[in-house]
Amino acid sequence: MEIQEARREHEALCRQISYHNQKYYVEDAPEIDDYDYDMLYLRLQNLEAEFPELVTPDSPTQKVGGPAVNTFAPVAHKVPMESLHDSFSEEELMDFDRRVRAAAEAPVYVVEPKFDGLSVSLEYRDGVFVRGSTRGDGLVGEDVTENLRTIRTVPKQLTRPIPFLEVRGEVYMSHESFFQLCARQELNDEKPFKNPRNAAAGSLRQKNPKITASRQLDIFVFNVQQVQGEELSRHDQSLEFLRGLGFAVTDLYAVCPTIEEALAHVRKIGDMRGSLGYSIDGAVVKVNDFAQRKLLGSTAKFPKWAEAFKYPPEEKESRLLDVEINVGRTGVLTPTGVFEPVTLAGTTVSRATLHNQDFITEKGICIGCTAVLRKAGEIIPEVVSVVEGTGGEPYRIPTVCPSCGGPVVREEGEAALRCLNPECPAQLLRHLIHFASRDAMDIDGLGPAVLEQLVGKGLVSSPADLYALTLPQLMELERMGQKSSQNLLDAIEKTKENDLYRLLYALGILHIGLKAAKLLAGRFRTIDEIFQATAEEIAAIEGFGEIMAQSVADFFALPSTAHLIDRLRSAGVNMKSQAAEAEDTRFAGKTFVLTGTLPTMTRSEASALVEKFGGKVSSSVSKKTSYVLAGEDAGSKLTKAVQLGVPVLTEEEFQNMLAEPPAPADPPA
Repeated sequence: MEIQEARREHEALCRQISYHNQKYYVEDAPEIDDYDYDMLYLRLQNLEAEFPELVTPDSPTQKVGGPAVNTFAPVAHKVPMESLHDSFSEEELMDFDRRVRAAAEAPVYVVEPKFDGLSVSLEYRDGVFVRGSTRGDGLVGEDVTENLRTIRTVPKQLTRPIPFLEVRGEVYMSHESFFQLCARQELNDEKPFKNPRNAAAGSLRQKNPKITASRQLDIFVFNVQQVQGEELSRHDQSLEFLRGLGFAVTDLYAVCPTIEEALAHVRKIGDMRGSLGYSIDGAVVKVNDFAQRKLLGSTAKFPKWAEAFKYPPEEKESRLLDVEINVGRTGVLTPTGVFEPVTLAGTTVSRATLHNQDFITEKGICIGCTAVLRKAGEIIPEVVSVVEGTGGEPYRIPTVCPSCGGPVVREEGEAALRCLNPECPAQLLRHLIHFASRDAMDIDGLGPAVLEQLVGKGLVSSPADLYALTLPQLMELERMGQKSSQNLLDAIEKTKENDLYRLLYALGILHIGLKAAKLLAGRFRTIDEIFQATAEEIAAIEGFGEIMAQSVADFFALPSTAHLIDRLRSAGVNMKSQAAEAEDTRFAGKTFVLTGTLPTMTRSEASALVEKFGGKVSSSVSKKTSYVLAGEDAGSKLTKAVQLGVPVLTEEEFQNMLAEPPAPADPPA
């Protein structure tokens, strides 16, 4: 290869890898599998080895991980958190052994799993946890102390008061916790994380530690970075020292006097990876003796005394026997392939996701074809390709919902087919959770746990059934006594007086959020007017687009929608816009911005009052803002209001404005 051609390929590889580093390390949203990334990186390394003049300080090969995100305070690592050099074959591990033996006599190795999570540092003073940080670029990370405190396997106090200790570990999410999180995200109409590693990284970087706590993260600790008050000379000794202090340390490490024994343990860990309950992406071979490590030293990026072995994704061929269509809780139709059973990464696989129609068509997947399967991220079986010559016409996903028989649509810009029926049984729990949520009907005490019981016992099969529940029925549920059951009935009864916009939002119309629901209710005033409106009339609303308008028109054209509304109307649920009927418009033409925590009301309640009296609520402060209603911890919006001279109200002043009598209406001309 000529230098000019090599330079062009080098530039292209650097752009690709830098892009994927940003997606992986910073955004926690990878677009390619680890193996595909590793192959790009390996090609870049080989190219730079052949043409050393191409190496630049900003090449991805000269950096560790990704930059620290500005969400948290920076932490400079006194001991760099180095990356590891990767091997992809046993021959490369043998080469590593030869390099080590050239500098160190009779080395002994420790082999341990390479955990697939987020690398962190934990610092302790006198045995008490004082600070935790991410690796970042190896030199500077992020302070995530409060989030790390929520992880049950991070010791808050050690079993001994070591004067100072810094350890390195890997925060991870178990497969069980990952699947539970994805199910919750689907219920909440959130985009699920792609794999446990990115779920762990995204969870640890939450601004609210309560969210991190809810994600059920764990940690394995595998290295002593700094220690005072203890003399350690070997890695296996340090692991048992850490275990004795209360840290979670893997039981899968082994001390191996020869490289042959090390290779055998690498294979053993590889055979176990499908049954561990958490993700690993390789094994690490480390020199055990710390004096020999010091002798070997490090490159600019890697320690010379350790090597990571990356397991290649196992792929096998299998014949597609059938395709099953599952309807998710958001109405999305997901095709799942049923295959002849094969063993992948230690477990038997007979089912694999086929994603959507575009994926099926692109791969040429049809019943009876032979497909190449592998596990994405070592946990989710997927189709890599179809063996040439085994396919016919690609499978077509049905155009009706297999759960309710209703029509399905493919929205512009989406790959998925979706059922729009508001009474589709497959979507029931998700619909009910949304219907009862705070910004929708706001049914206090009706959370997912209670709703799951109501659905499981067959007491509720539609949002309208909530209004027919009785005290004895609720008292049969777990943790529901007479008082809590009566409180829930009272909360349900109270929602009958809600404004029309809340009901519209609660119906879960595709593309219609809270703001759009308010605009819709403000324009048409009653639900009957919305039934009669055309898509063109709806699109004429300022702030609506054609896709939103068509979604509303399609929803209200469904017979199931008319049936649900008739039942809710019979139950006494309000079908009119209260804002349209209001005579007091004291806030007409005024724009409010709400910030901080108010003493006695939520921001949603304050927003509703502003809109009830004709005002508007905005999310940003500008010269056109009339008032900023500020509570505790108001932040940057309050600062900007002061800079622009916008009047700032306390909750008490806002309440006083509400208590004033409305201005008299102008007399008739």
